[in-house]
Amino acid sequence: MKPTLLILAAGMASRYGSMKQIESFGPGGETIMDYSIYDAIRAGFGKIVFLIREEFADNFKAIFEPKLNGKVETDYVYQDLKSYLDGFSLPEGRTKPWGTAHAVLCAKEAVREPFAVINADDFYGSDAFNKAYKFLVNDCAENTYSIIGYELLKTLSDNGTVNRGVCQVDGKGNLTSIAERLNISMQGGKILCDDNAEPTELPRDSQVSMNFWCFHPSVFAYSEKLFQDFLSKHIHEPKSEFFIPIVADQFIHDGVGVIKVIPTSSLWFGVTYKEDAPEVRKSVNDLVEKGEYPSHLWS
Repeated sequence: MKPTLLILAAGMASRYGSMKQIESFGPGGETIMDYSIYDAIRAGFGKIVFLIREEFADNFKAIFEPKLNGKVETDYVYQDLKSYLDGFSLPEGRTKPWGTAHAVLCAKEAVREPFAVINADDFYGSDAFNKAYKFLVNDCAENTYSIIGYELLKTLSDNGTVNRGVCQVDGKGNLTSIAERLNISMQGGKILCDDNAEPTELPRDSQVSMNFWCFHPSVFAYSEKLFQDFLSKHIHEPKSEFFIPIVADQFIHDGVGVIKVIPTSSLWFGVTYKEDAPEVRKSVNDLVEKGEYPSHLWS
């Protein structure tokens, strides 16, 4: 069975200020998602599942169905604040989505096979998809997940701070912990983290999560249990979020299994701030000029 790609595209794009998931970046009007889907298809993935907000569904389908029809199976699932509360009531005034791990959980009914998870607004590169496919087909199991690791230095923005899941890796290449570090930036030749946590300075070659994960479907039941624990402690915190690294960290520390860290040579680039967009367009066009992608992906 071919693996599935789950694309998390329900974000509000609050810092960017527009619906960046469907903005054009390629010479043929391609979105960043188009390049991820193209890389996934040529790596061997058999299905694309879009995790979106229901009010954007018509927009998404109008954009992606015409070009993907006949090339890959597609499905759409919605991140709803009331999904998987299971006995808890939605707090009055809660508008913020519950986070990336909840988003993955919302795809439970649509995904039955080993699958990868990515962000809609990050460019991951073909090497990353090839390695993810190989892992999902050959090594993924109920007790073996993986994460594609990127070098921290290559994931910073010149236009503001970024948040990254910083990975600690053992001698066998397994993740030992992942910590969400906030407000990371380059200052005076050092990568510094302004989030009141230690260490303040991070090594340039730290492996970080860009939210490219490879999971067995067993992650759904495990996440559902952890989400209940999360809600019991944080449901009344209006900005609390249930992140994938929370699930990954608990998976390791509960001794359920291992998470392989798979380094990639792919260049990552993404649009965190509106000011990042011109540089991303240039990077995409450079890859097209080098022949890594056709000038029109779907024609």
